[in-house]
Amino acid sequence: MTVYRTPTCGCCKAWVSHLEKAGLTATIIERDDLAETKRRAGVPEEYEACHTGLIEGYFVEGHVPAGDIRRLLAGRPRARGLVVPGMPVGSPGMEVAGVKAEPFQTLLIAADGSASVFANH
Repeated sequence: MTVYRTPTCGCCKAWVSHLEKAGLTATIIERDDLAETKRRAGVPEEYEACHTGLIEGYFVEGHVPAGDIRRLLAGRPRARGLVVPGMPVGSPGMEVAGVKAEPFQTLLIAADGSASVFANH
């Protein structure tokens, strides 16, 4: 996976660490502005997050769990990619010691840009 992030984003580093611990390989590309990367990848503006991953023709936007990425690649749905909206506490890379994790969803962004629930966490 290629991960695009800004140089100062700490949670992005933590998310990449989560991916690597799960056996995914990540190549990091740092850019001050990710808008063009997100636009080219087809990330709907309302779902943009602090980092964007690209893997096997899909985008992975935000703090998507590695297991969801593996499920996406195994099923190969006709879609643009996955997104975790916002920065929910407890999602990969957003863990805070002593703070209870928030429930969150991973959304699948279809080829037409519509979103549906891919996983509940």
